[in-house]
Amino acid sequence: MALKKNKVKFGLNKVHWAKITAWSDDGVPTFATPVRLPGAVSLSIDANGENDNFYADNTVYYVINNNAGYEGDLEIALITTDFATDILGEQLDSKGVLVERNDAETSQFALLFEFDGDKNHIRHVLYCCSASRPATEGQTTEESKEVKTETLSLKASALPSGLVKSKTCESTDETTYNNWYNTVYIPTAATTNNSTNTRSASTTKGGSTAASTTTD
Repeated sequence: MALKKNKVKFGLNKVHWAKITAWSDDGVPTFATPVRLPGAVSLSIDANGENDNFYADNTVYYVINNNAGYEGDLEIALITTDFATDILGEQLDSKGVLVERNDAETSQFALLFEFDGDKNHIRHVLYCCSASRPATEGQTTEESKEVKTETLSLKASALPSGLVKSKTCESTDETTYNNWYNTVYIPTAATTNNSTNTRSASTTKGGSTAASTTTD
């Protein structure tokens, strides 16, 4: 059953991470089961890479789409111990104290999240993310308490296969939509090839091809 088409979006909810636990010899990642990261406040990621125009015959002859992924910030109420150990490489010692070392290695992960829509949630996955250590901040309490959030700086790059991001829309089937947070969705070659062929047929006209990238 097809989903209803949204007109607007708002909010941020259900942020999950899924650690990349292994890579195959041909660059295919294995993802762990997605884990909820509660307390999402805001997410702001900007596209990296700009289109370059190639000029010939006194016109734009070809547009080169330089997709270098995304970069930005995820603000949350408090980083969980699970995320700190699983992704940021911190360790729990024998006394249950969370320890950060200068030789700790961070792990790559998929980031899953959703925006509310007027009809349906818009669910996203960024396939290959890395996060840097957050700043440590605090402030004295005066007449009223003010919550101090924590911010993760994120970089999302492409997988060796070229995958950067996927999101649900009105044409997403119900099973895929409902299972979004059970496993990391990976599009099959058949679905991506069909989509590419359809897009190429619709954007190529009179010997010229237009390429564009849209983000939420």
